[in-house]
Amino acid sequence: MAPRRRPLALVTLILFLGIVVGTVLGEAIGVILPEGKVIRDVFVNSTDFHVGPVHVDLVVFSFTFGFSLRVNMMSVLGVFVVFGFLRYYW
Repeated sequence: MAPRRRPLALVTLILFLGIVVGTVLGEAIGVILPEGKVIRDVFVNSTDFHVGPVHVDLVVFSFTFGFSLRVNMMSVLGVFVVFGFLRYYW
C-alpha cells in the first residue's frame, strides 16, 4: 500500500502551530522558574526571525505588513511532538 500524500500547506500549518505552542510553553516555564538557573536559560533563550515591516502605499489605501517569530528550545520540542502526532494519527 502506497503512503498517502499530505498537503504541503497543512503540514506547514501544523509545524508552525507546533513552533507557536512550544514557544508559548517555553515562555510560561521561564516565568515559573527562578532567575539565574541554567534550566531557565535553556527555556527562555530564543532566536527571533523577522520579516518586514513592508509598507505598501496604494492610491486608495496603504498598509504595513510585518512578521516576527521567536523560536526557543521548547519550540523545537513542539515541532518534534507535532511531527510525531502527524505520523501517528495521519
